[in-house]
Amino acid sequence: MPENMLVCDLTQSWSASGGGGISTYLKEKRKYFLEHSEHRLLQIVPGAEDKITVEGRTIFAEVGAPQVWGSPNYRWINRNEKVFELLREYQPNIIESQCPWVLPWLAIRHRWRFPDTALVAGYRTDFPNSQIYRVMKVLSGHYPATFFKKLGYFYAWLTYNRFDRVYALNREAEGMINGVGQKNTGVLGLGVNVDQFSTEHRDPNYRTKVGLPEGKGPLLIYAGRLDNEKRAYTLVDMFKNLPPELGAGMVLLGEGKLRESLIEQSQGLPIAFPGYVTNRKDLATALASCDIYVSGMADETFGISVLEAQASGLPVVGVASGAMPERVPDGTGALGPVDDYISMANNVVKVWRGDYTGMRDRSLKLANSHNRWKQTFEQLINVEYAEALKARDARRDGAFAEPLKRALSFS
Repeated sequence: MPENMLVCDLTQSWSASGGGGISTYLKEKRKYFLEHSEHRLLQIVPGAEDKITVEGRTIFAEVGAPQVWGSPNYRWINRNEKVFELLREYQPNIIESQCPWVLPWLAIRHRWRFPDTALVAGYRTDFPNSQIYRVMKVLSGHYPATFFKKLGYFYAWLTYNRFDRVYALNREAEGMINGVGQKNTGVLGLGVNVDQFSTEHRDPNYRTKVGLPEGKGPLLIYAGRLDNEKRAYTLVDMFKNLPPELGAGMVLLGEGKLRESLIEQSQGLPIAFPGYVTNRKDLATALASCDIYVSGMADETFGISVLEAQASGLPVVGVASGAMPERVPDGTGALGPVDDYISMANNVVKVWRGDYTGMRDRSLKLANSHNRWKQTFEQLINVEYAEALKARDARRDGAFAEPLKRALSFS
């Protein structure tokens, strides 16, 4: 790659204080550019107000944006002209789009004016399934939902084929992108900070601190949005089907549209809702102080939260869909059918009463093999960005060659 390139991250929605997948990725990326890279980094994200923060070779540009309904810690950029203004001012060499909706088209429109710009997209959510089909199925049934899902994949075709390079976070997601026609793709492996997330942060008094009674059974935990996309409702239904003699408790960390409803459904049960954790140290303590990580998410594309749980020594009980089968191999937990809370409850019992110690050890070993944020960004720059620049050059050369060919043919 050429020296001293300016890379721009475009992010539609994120939480400055949270530890979601995109938030973690952006923070680790900024750290990498400050400590290891000769290139510069511009990150455009939603914030409470317009604000530019320059540190070393990084520029952090916050665009004043409203909070997301039901997820007050998240904001959503809706001021397209301000984003265009920032892109025109800084004119990045490479734009990396993190979200599937409006902002990818701002990057595409910007390239019309500045054709030397290379465009890279991260396919981080299988949105035709998770954000379209799943919602529409509840509202209108399978067949209308299938129709709208196909429209979603048409939108994906329309959008991602305009990018020079698209990376996915697992092979299944890469296959989906290939299926809509984009063949210049790669799989980017993400990482986990095993110094930050480890068994050393375990607090033996954690149950009491979150208001749960003492018990000898497993303490389950989930960390993430409490909404329909994450299928958080499955976890409460699962817990209700655990045998009482198991003595289990559960902690659901996070905010979301379903939180109040889930609290109401959990009355009388040993389930704690501590809320949104803004401090990564507190999250590390929470994970290390529990025994099993549970998730009903069916469309996970990578699962940073799963890796963080494994680094904390937790076997994972989830669903056999999305990235979960790659993240949770045999011997590190148990996976079952989507939305099958009975099967999930049985798997919790199976993990706890089975080879629990062996699963903990294998989970820790697996997480340590993913201690690779530095390798992640080396791959991003040396492979994904390099391939995007090659595709840009081919596109740019083709833009000049075709009119010349036609002129020569006419002559």
